[in-house]
Amino acid sequence: MGSATGAQRQFPTGAAYAEALQHTQLCFHHPELRGAQPELTKLGLPRAVSGAFASVFSLTSVTSGQRYAIKCFTRHVPDQELRYQAISSRLAQLNPAELSQPWNLGFEYLPDAISVGQDRYPVLKMDWVEGVTLSSWLDDNHSHRFAVERLADRFEALIRDLAAHEIAHGDLQHGNLLVASDDTLRLVDYDGMYVPALAGMSGTERGHRNYQSPLRGNDDFGATLDRFSAWVIFLSLKAIATDPALWNGLHDPSGEFLLLTEEDFKNPGGSTRLQALLAHPDRMVSGLAGQVRSFACQPLDVLPPLAPAVTRQQTATTAASGISASGTASPPGTGGLPGWMTGHVPAQTAATPTASSDTAPAGFRTRGPLDVTTAVFWPFMLAATVLMVLAGFSVSLIGSGVPVLAAIALTAFARGRRTEQTQSRAFLAKLTNELAQLDDPAKAGEKLRKDRAKFDAAEAKRTAAYPRAQDRLTARYHGELKEAEKRRVRKQRDMDKKIDELSDELRRSLAKALTDKQSAYVRDQLSRRLIVQSPPHGIGPKLAARLAAAGIRTAADFTGYRPVQNTHYNSTGAALVLSSGRVIDVHGIGETKAIALDAWRKRLVTSAQARQPTALSTSERQLIEQGAARRQAQFGAQRRAVETETEALRVKARKQMEEDQERLRREHALACDQARQQQQEFSRRTIALQQDSALHRTLSETVEAAKLRQRGLSLARYLRFLYIGR
Repeated sequence: MGSATGAQRQFPTGAAYAEALQHTQLCFHHPELRGAQPELTKLGLPRAVSGAFASVFSLTSVTSGQRYAIKCFTRHVPDQELRYQAISSRLAQLNPAELSQPWNLGFEYLPDAISVGQDRYPVLKMDWVEGVTLSSWLDDNHSHRFAVERLADRFEALIRDLAAHEIAHGDLQHGNLLVASDDTLRLVDYDGMYVPALAGMSGTERGHRNYQSPLRGNDDFGATLDRFSAWVIFLSLKAIATDPALWNGLHDPSGEFLLLTEEDFKNPGGSTRLQALLAHPDRMVSGLAGQVRSFACQPLDVLPPLAPAVTRQQTATTAASGISASGTASPPGTGGLPGWMTGHVPAQTAATPTASSDTAPAGFRTRGPLDVTTAVFWPFMLAATVLMVLAGFSVSLIGSGVPVLAAIALTAFARGRRTEQTQSRAFLAKLTNELAQLDDPAKAGEKLRKDRAKFDAAEAKRTAAYPRAQDRLTARYHGELKEAEKRRVRKQRDMDKKIDELSDELRRSLAKALTDKQSAYVRDQLSRRLIVQSPPHGIGPKLAARLAAAGIRTAADFTGYRPVQNTHYNSTGAALVLSSGRVIDVHGIGETKAIALDAWRKRLVTSAQARQPTALSTSERQLIEQGAARRQAQFGAQRRAVETETEALRVKARKQMEEDQERLRREHALACDQARQQQQEFSRRTIALQQDSALHRTLSETVEAAKLRQRGLSLARYLRFLYIGR
C-alpha cells in the first residue's frame, strides 16, 4: 500500500471516504482516530459536509472522548503539506491572552492518515467547535440590536487580531464564521489562509464569490487578502444592528450571503440591495455602503484596513450633527463623511472651489454720499416732470420724461458703483469660470466606464489566453516527445530486425564458406589431373597437345561442351567450355571425343567430391563467427546510439518547454503587474471622478445661489435701499 499524492493519482470522492469511515479501526493508523465513532446519518452512513476541495466528518475518539472535525481532501492542492505546516506553526505562536477572543482552532495535518482502497491519503484533524454559522445566528438574533452591535465589534476585533499578526483568512464568509454560545466568534476552514511564511506563493482559492472583490485574482495572496470581505461583513452587521428590518428585506433565506451578493459588487448601479443601503436615512449605513461600492472597483492592496469603530451612540451623534466623537467638527478633506469613519477610510484632500472663501453679498449695506444724492435727486426730478405737465408746456411725451430718465440713469450709475454689485459680478464670473474649467462628470464617468470595460475585456481575453498558451506549450512538448519516440521505435525496430537476421546470415556464411572450401578442394583435385598423363579414351598425345595449346591441360580447365552443328559436312561437332565460360573449338575434337572428355572430367569430380571436407575447421568457423559478432556489436551500438539520440531530443524538448514556460510566466507576471497598475489608475480616476463630481455639484449649487443673491441687488432693490436702508 502506498502513499497517494496529487501528482500520482486522483483523490477519492466524499462518498469513498464515507465508505472507508464505516470501518475506522481499519482505515486509520493514528492512535486517537483508530476505532473513532463517526457521526451518522439516518441511513447509518458517516455524515459528510462537502465543499469544493474536501469533505468534513465528525469523529469522536474512543480513547480520549474528544470530538474532532476530520477534513478529507477530494482535490489536489499545490504544496498542501507545506502550507498547512506554515499555517499551523504561525497559529501556534499566537498568545491566547493577547487575542480578543478564542477564534483560532487547533489542527494537525496528518500526511498518510486514512486508507481508501489500496492507497493512503492525508487528512486534517481539527478541534471540534460548538457553534452556529453567522447567517444562522442572524436568523435568530437579528432583531436584538444590541447583540448584533456587540457581534460587529467582536468581528472588528477579530479582524484587528489577524492584521496585527499579518494573517489573512482568505475566505471570510458566513459559513466560516461560527458564533459560540457566549456570542464570541470562531474562525474555521484555513485552506486558503495566508501567513508570512507563505509570502511569494499564489492563492489556492478565491473565496466565496458573494464576499470577494470582483478584482480579486490568484495573484492576490497577502496580508490584505481579507480587506474587502471584512468591510462587506462589517457593513452587514452594522446595518442590521441599526435597522433589523434590513435582514428580512435584503437577505434571502436560501441565499449564500448576508445582505449583498457578487452581482451587487459588479453592477452597483443596477443593484436594488446596494441602492437601498446607499439611500438609508442613517448616515452610518449609507456611508459604509458608499465605501463598499467604492472598494468594489479598487485593488485589494489599496483598500484601507477595518479600523476600530466607535460606539453606536457616538456614531448616531456624529451622523446627526456632523461632529466628531471628540466633540470637534469633522476636519476638512473628509468629504463630508461622519467622524466615526475616520480611520476606516484613507485620508483624502477634497478639492474645493477656489472662491469658497469668498461670499456673494445678499443685499446693499451702508449708504454713501452718491446714494444720498441719488435719493434726493429722484423727488426733484419727479416734481419737475409733474410741473412741466401741469404747466402745459408744448413738448412731446418723451421730452416731459427727460427728468425721470435722468433720475434712472443716475440710479443705475450709482448702483453700478456700489461695492456689492462689483463683488457679486466678480464672484459669479469667478465661479462660472471655474465651473467651465471642470470636465462634465457625466462624460468623464462614461469615458471611465468605457475605458474600464475595454480594459476588462482585454484583461479577460489575456487571462483566458494564458492557460491556452500553457496548454499549447505542453501539447507541443508532448508532440515532440511522441515524434522522438516514433523515430526511436522505427530505428530500433530496424536494428532489431538486422540483429535477428544475423543468425540466419551466420548460417548462410558458414554454409557458403564450407561450399567455397569444397569447391576449392574439387578444383584443386581437378587441376592435378593432367590430360596428357591420364588421357580419356580416344584422346591421344596429338589431341592432348592441341587441347593444351587451347588452354585445356587439366580437368579443371574446362567445365563441359556444347554440341555444334556443322553445316558444311552436315554433321554435329562440339565446342568445349572453358572454366572462364569462353567457348572454344579444338580441331580434332568432335562430339564423341567431347563426350569422352566430359565423362572423364565428371568421374574425377565425383571422385574428388567423395573425398572433399565436410566441415570447416575451428579457426575458419571462429573467423566467420567473429565477423558476425562484430556486426552484432555494431548494431547494438547503433541501437544504443538511437536511445541516446532520443534522450537528447527529450532533454532538448523539455528544456525548450521550460524556457518557453518561464518566458510565458515572466510575460504573464509583467502583464499582471501592468494590469494591477491599471486597476490602481482606474481606482484613482474613480476617486478623482467622485471628488470632481462633488466639486461640480458644489460649484453648480454655488453659482445658482450667487445668481439668487444677485437678484437682491436689482435696480428696484437698490431704490428700496436708498429710502429704507435695506
